[in-house]
Amino acid sequence: MYMEPNVYKRGRKKSNAAQQRREGSILIDDDDLDPWTAWAYKPRTITLLFIGSCFLIWASGALDPESNSSADIVTSVKRGIWAMIAVFLTYCLLQAPSTLLIRPHPAIWRLVHGMAVIYLVALTFLLFQNRDDARQFMKYLHPDLGVELPERSYGADCRIYVPDHPTNRFINVYETLFDEFVPAHLFGWWGKAIMIRNQPLLWVLSIGFELMELTFRHMLPNFNECWWDSIILDILICNWLGIWGGMHTVRYFDGKTYEWVGISRQPNILGKVKRTLGQFTPANWDKDEWHPFLGPWRFIQVLTLCIVFLTVELNTFFLKFCLWIPPRNPIIVYRLVLWWLIAIPTVREYNSYLQDSNPVKKVGAFCWLSLAICIIELLICIKFGHGLFPTPMPTWLVISWSSIGVGLLAFLILWTWRFRKTLSRKRL
Repeated sequence: MYMEPNVYKRGRKKSNAAQQRREGSILIDDDDLDPWTAWAYKPRTITLLFIGSCFLIWASGALDPESNSSADIVTSVKRGIWAMIAVFLTYCLLQAPSTLLIRPHPAIWRLVHGMAVIYLVALTFLLFQNRDDARQFMKYLHPDLGVELPERSYGADCRIYVPDHPTNRFINVYETLFDEFVPAHLFGWWGKAIMIRNQPLLWVLSIGFELMELTFRHMLPNFNECWWDSIILDILICNWLGIWGGMHTVRYFDGKTYEWVGISRQPNILGKVKRTLGQFTPANWDKDEWHPFLGPWRFIQVLTLCIVFLTVELNTFFLKFCLWIPPRNPIIVYRLVLWWLIAIPTVREYNSYLQDSNPVKKVGAFCWLSLAICIIELLICIKFGHGLFPTPMPTWLVISWSSIGVGLLAFLILWTWRFRKTLSRKRL
């Protein structure tokens, strides 16, 4: 029998590992698995298929249709839709492609992948409805929806000191400080800092969103803010605190030396608890290097990331306005949490895509899904927004953004010309 040399085996194993990393799959060595958790990494797809089938038999009443029949067709349709979602998520949990993340378990991110697909499909369905039907459809998601809501304007009275107010002469500042968007800013930017891990890029996004609020405040009363609210409270306090806290979190964990010993090998109960909690943190806290000025094409790629981020944030407010969803409704929270879960692997995949020197490459599944969801959300806002925004954009804004666009285009053309000229000189 012909035996392959060990060197060839190792080389082939290494090349296969590199190929699998490029394809986005996860390689987990059996020797690295802890005995307490090794069972969670062994495939049991047939067993779970059998358990799921038994559950469907019980829930659907397949063996006893009379006992499970419902006269209410709405209830039957709801149960059927939830069953469809459960079956699809189960499939994704077991069979969907893995991403670059391995914590807390690759199956968790496969489940998030399935949730993203369901959200994309639901948005596509909503896109094909008219505005009134879509608003009434939202009642099936939450009973309080489907009712027109007044939009709050934060810029109606920009006085910091109100001498004629009977109870509180700083009422405007007080109401703004205790608004639900203040903790949303803090925790939102803390989460973005942990995802992006690049302070200059975070500040571009922070200032960029305030510019978006300034641009679209003639359309959404929610964006009509006072100067001290936008500059001081949002940028210099809330956003800065969130970015500062997130980057310090990254620096704290990045500066520590980790030895990921299994739970069973921890010497005491406290060590086992800390190791269990550590399973829900990233495997590494390396700072992402985006290098936007590496070249014109890299600048466009990083700029695209910023545009997508800002578009997703703008979609939140326009969807809320067009579909009559109040800010404190749990639907808003569910969407933000889902987007946060989707964005975590998306940013990792996109950064790996930019760092990959392979000339033939493609973006990961989460990158594709994120862009698709962003586009469908934007199309819904455009379609349902017809006739809702009669006030035209101010002329000075049109001139300003047109000038910025022309200047950016001229800058990129000049940069590309100089970049190619430099490369041609180096080749000579």
